[in-house]
Amino acid sequence: MLYHSTRNKALTADSCRAVLEGLAPDGGLYMPAALPAFDWTSCLDGNALSMSADILSALLPDIPDMQKLVNLGYADKFETDDLTPTVSVGDFTVLELFRGPTAAFKDIALSILPRLLTTAKAECGVQEDILILTATSGDTGKAALEGFKDVPGIRICVFYPDGGVSPVQRKQMVTQEGRNVTVCAVEGNFDDAQTGVKNIFNGFRDKQLPFRLSSANSINIGRLAPQIMYYFKAYADLVRRGEINTGDEVNFSVPTGNFGDILAGYFAKKLGLPVGMLICASNANNVLTDFIRTGTYDKRRPLLKTQSPSMDILVSSNLERLLYLLSGDCELVASLMQQLSENGVYTIPDDLKAIIQSEFWAGCCTDEQARDVIGRVWKDYCYLCDPHTAAGWAAAEEYRNVTGDERPMVVLSTASPYKFPAAVLQALDEANENDSEFRQMEQLHDVTGVPVPPMLAGLEQKEEKHTRVIPKEDMPAFVLSL
Repeated sequence: MLYHSTRNKALTADSCRAVLEGLAPDGGLYMPAALPAFDWTSCLDGNALSMSADILSALLPDIPDMQKLVNLGYADKFETDDLTPTVSVGDFTVLELFRGPTAAFKDIALSILPRLLTTAKAECGVQEDILILTATSGDTGKAALEGFKDVPGIRICVFYPDGGVSPVQRKQMVTQEGRNVTVCAVEGNFDDAQTGVKNIFNGFRDKQLPFRLSSANSINIGRLAPQIMYYFKAYADLVRRGEINTGDEVNFSVPTGNFGDILAGYFAKKLGLPVGMLICASNANNVLTDFIRTGTYDKRRPLLKTQSPSMDILVSSNLERLLYLLSGDCELVASLMQQLSENGVYTIPDDLKAIIQSEFWAGCCTDEQARDVIGRVWKDYCYLCDPHTAAGWAAAEEYRNVTGDERPMVVLSTASPYKFPAAVLQALDEANENDSEFRQMEQLHDVTGVPVPPMLAGLEQKEEKHTRVIPKEDMPAFVLSL
């Protein structure tokens, strides 16, 4: 299958090379020249593993033995065989994406990406090592480190914003074991780290290096494509439980910062799945909400630190893919991205705005509103959710109240509440600010009886192996020193 840059159709690659390179040579993101024909109804008949293999085979056809890669990627890593269980909670269905090895939704993609990348490397005849560069706002880092740990021929370096992730998220990363892993904090916020990684890709492209660069962020199509599966899985669960008939439309509310998770839902829709409205849920960093409502993307605002740090993002990279997918206009996309880089703002044409608003709705949720949701959902339904999931729930409620749309609603739950115990306890009126977050995990278990995920239990006692903190300007030199 032919892929090309969102900014230039002449810059092409097959699906193997698109996964291997991560980012197109002009800084654009790889997109299929055309989406493949796909039998979505047959896909629903399988389990999560067969759904994943079917979807990945369609989008990445140059990577062979997909079912085998999927089986190896997910084997014995998740709490449940169906990977992403759904739970009926009140009037909504919650899609639990945190049952993997690092208790966050990134595990779905980052359990299989190492298999895709090593196979693409072999298919392309690449001999040198691959260096995975990744910026994280909290969850991608640990999931990528765990997925690529000790994978032969691949090294990984993760940058995270110093002070910009939760204590549990930080501890997960800095205690990471593996001969091929490096973790480093960056003075600044997530956007600084993500921009630094993109600049390294662009700045190193013509240099002679002892390794090849690739990415585990969702700018890599090999990271984004595996996320499509769980939309099909949620839909199939509703059909099997008799809550919908095949063909009925379902709405999805998605907590998102970098726009990858919700874009996977739009890919699912383009592959035929009857997705109704996609509700984009932001926290107080509501740049995406403002964009979808007004057509103007304006990052010229302070980045706020919130209790949902994985959404503390002002530059949503995957939005570029949506702009191309809906407009088909590489010149427009390149111009908009240049305006964003130079001026910090762009406004899309009215016709494109109208298309986006017909497919997406947007809401935002402050920390105070998220605490209210967490408390209400626990009190009313005995279901415990984290602040990111609470943002998705709040946006889903707002959407229904504003529009009256009563189609079935799936809320994506992107992380375990135990990754943010301080915020969750506060929402339950049980906060103890004198305790560490690790004590608070124990307290949260005592209060609710909800089990602590095994990968988080005992985390406090693990040795910290990666403690460097560097200025963002030093990121290129740091990478060259690896």
